[in-house]
Amino acid sequence: MATIKRLPGVRRFLGTPTGYVVHLRKGQLTHEGVGQAFWFSPATSVLSEVPSDDQELPLMFHAITADHQDVTVQANVTFGFVDPVTVSQRLDFGIFPAKADATSTGLQQVTTIVGQVARSIAVDHLATMSLQNALRTGISEVRAALVGGLQADTRLQSTGLAVLGVHVLAIRPEADVEVALQTPVREQLQAEADRATYERRALAVERERAISENELASSIELATRREQLVVQEGANARRQAEEAATAALVETRAASERREIDAASRAQEVSVVGAAEAERETAKLAAYRDVDQQTLMALALRELVGSGALPKIDNLTITPDLLTNVLSAFTGRR
Repeated sequence: MATIKRLPGVRRFLGTPTGYVVHLRKGQLTHEGVGQAFWFSPATSVLSEVPSDDQELPLMFHAITADHQDVTVQANVTFGFVDPVTVSQRLDFGIFPAKADATSTGLQQVTTIVGQVARSIAVDHLATMSLQNALRTGISEVRAALVGGLQADTRLQSTGLAVLGVHVLAIRPEADVEVALQTPVREQLQAEADRATYERRALAVERERAISENELASSIELATRREQLVVQEGANARRQAEEAATAALVETRAASERREIDAASRAQEVSVVGAAEAERETAKLAAYRDVDQQTLMALALRELVGSGALPKIDNLTITPDLLTNVLSAFTGRR
């Protein structure tokens, strides 16, 4: 807001960088622009200050769709004053001689005009759309309609206004309708979440089953190998026993054969010795065949005494009968 200093008979105007001042003296344009500073006479001067910065106008209003559904539109319009002199002539932005805060009246007029035009364009466009289309593509379509309609509006152009930008922030139905429209999507999302949960559980069960099958297969493989080990150990023990029995049999047969050989050798030896003894006895008997009886008795007695077979005789008593018998034996008489 510009500053006006009061001095006796004159006034001093000090402008701002965002305020476009229009100075009329006796109906003639004397000063205009931003950041102006000048002296003026209060008796013959009229001052207007038009904002030179961009203005933001938030809008929120209701509209009816083609299927008779109420929707709430939230938008924002950015506009500016491209012809401040024309604006000062069409709208009340005067700051002198009335009062320093009189610019609020002009801004209220501008916001009212822009708001009415924007609402009219948006309502007319939404009236041709169904609720589904308005919620699906309404934001972009309404924005395009507002940009085209506001920039082409003759009243705004003649007033010196220019629309710099339009943003449609939201188009929402009534609360109960919005809940009803959200229900199928929510149910679909919940179904997707349930399906993902079931698939995750099924995958976990499948993995557990695979792990159990692997453990079972490992147990079966281990049992099979144990069985093979037992069979191999039994076969080894049986083979070892058979080899031990075969070795024992061979050893027994060898011992038997050795005994048979020893027995045959001893028998042969006994046979040879016996044959030699027999031949010796035969020869001896043949030698004794022609010897008389007394000589044989004497030889037998000598042999008997020499062999030590007779007991030791300390005392010998010879009786006539014994002597008679001995003599009879030597003489062959009784």
